[in-house]
Amino acid sequence: MTIVMRAPLFQAMGPEITRSMIQNRACRLYERGERIFQQGDPADSFFLTVEGWVKLYRQREDGDEVVVAIFTAGETFAEVAMFMGGRFPATAEAVSPARILRIDGAALRRAVLQKPQLAFDMLAAASLHLKRLVQQIEQLKAQSAPQRIADFLLDQVPAEAGPATIALPYEKALIANRLGMQPESFSRALARLRDVGVTVDRDHVRIRDVAKLIEFSARSNEDDR
Repeated sequence: MTIVMRAPLFQAMGPEITRSMIQNRACRLYERGERIFQQGDPADSFFLTVEGWVKLYRQREDGDEVVVAIFTAGETFAEVAMFMGGRFPATAEAVSPARILRIDGAALRRAVLQKPQLAFDMLAAASLHLKRLVQQIEQLKAQSAPQRIADFLLDQVPAEAGPATIALPYEKALIANRLGMQPESFSRALARLRDVGVTVDRDHVRIRDVAKLIEFSARSNEDDR
């Protein structure tokens, strides 16, 4: 229940309605690379990530993937598509072993009838996703490639100063896609972070001073373009 209540949508519902929606529902374990739903499938459910990582992506006509969003423990996805009806506009896939809770759309609609205010609370929760997407677009336009990577690394670090070592949560090619780069550009940009104390050993990243990386991320990027 603790991980469920971390999600803004379930926070808006409150414990009583949340329990009624998830009772008798078991999480499903997805292996890395396993699809949760496919673009075009009926949008009759929404999902909560209990453990692991999930990517939401669209397939372009040339076959390339465009990653729309990545979700981790305590985050819901597909609730807006489900509530609007129709079909999922993107594909969801586990990018690591993941435990996912599927919530039937009919249960959510019953909850809204029971508590009409929930519809407005859902809009507020959905706006957080929209805000994050807007921030990502701003990041792609305003920040250099090394700064985007710095921000990504800082999202994985709870501290604001001192040294830190983190394990990359998923493969580098996916991180590159998520940050709007080709894998080759990602590698070059990551190498440029050595000047601010970032070193990489396979899937582990060592940051000599988190505060220095924060300063680099926030500064004007004219010299990094």
